[in-house]
Amino acid sequence: MGPKVMILMGSASDFSIAEKAVTILETMKITYDLQVASAHRTHQKVKDIVTESTKNGVEVFMGIAGLSAHLPGIIAANTHKPVVGVPVEVKLEGLDALFASVQMPLGAPVATVGIDRGENGAILASQIIGVQDKEVRKNLSDMRSKFFLKVDKDQKKLEKRLNGNYYSKITLEEQKLTTSHINKLYSDNKIENPEVAIIAGSYSDIKVAKRTTTFLDKLGITYDLRILSPIRDPKMFESYMGQMENVKLFIAISGLSAHVTGSVVAYSEKPVIGVPCARRMDGFDALLSMVNMPPGVPVATMGIEEGGNAALLAAEMLAIGNDDLKKRLLKFKKLII
Repeated sequence: MGPKVMILMGSASDFSIAEKAVTILETMKITYDLQVASAHRTHQKVKDIVTESTKNGVEVFMGIAGLSAHLPGIIAANTHKPVVGVPVEVKLEGLDALFASVQMPLGAPVATVGIDRGENGAILASQIIGVQDKEVRKNLSDMRSKFFLKVDKDQKKLEKRLNGNYYSKITLEEQKLTTSHINKLYSDNKIENPEVAIIAGSYSDIKVAKRTTTFLDKLGITYDLRILSPIRDPKMFESYMGQMENVKLFIAISGLSAHVTGSVVAYSEKPVIGVPCARRMDGFDALLSMVNMPPGVPVATMGIEEGGNAALLAAEMLAIGNDDLKKRLLKFKKLII
């Protein structure tokens, strides 16, 4: 069996980051290959690897690079498969590599994770493969449970150190959502079993969301679109996530502190694509909030207000094993590039 994930490093010095990814893929029992190829020094080698890998069944590519970090973009230029970008800190605290990876032009999306987050890159690749693979989804769920157990263990350790006279512990009880609460959320035109759930954090983000839905319409991908904030209405947000548990992936669109993406990954193990919006600071605040997620909960971050690329990345994910969608995707890319 050939590799399902192809990892390309811009330099052998990036191996410590790639090693994090390899550890996750071994845990997920996903086959992979690892190559060193520079977008600038060995451009043809990159192109040859990507072209041949696409033909031979690789489902997801990972590009790991620092400095100008054009490697993920060159990979995306030569394949219709999803590309995960992992920026590496070499200079400027990794911001140069981050921007080179995430701010891609329309037609060549790169699902960028946080700086040096090789593990999150591999988890995201696993989530993408898991859209079609039940066994990988199970392995992801098991891993997520281990993250929860670690937090719970840390909590118990901390409690042993809290011996103040006024320490008063609150015992939390699990809250279950009622069917009546969930049903209040929906209008009569709800799409049954959508493939993608799109959540915009505010009405001010609707322009970017419409760009996303326009592309999904043209690609024939079903979706549900909601304007919903986990900050302003956390109960309604939780209800919606419960109702959308059968979608294949999420697209979250928001500005400012961009809590929407973080809240979605907290409730779901499915792939989450994040689109930062320029409400303040030219969108820099939202971008960093989305991309710099902690280990275990990656967000496939797009460039600022790149709703079109979010739709294309969703199509690339869903096209794995779907020849009809693959044909529509390739045809559509030729029209927009």
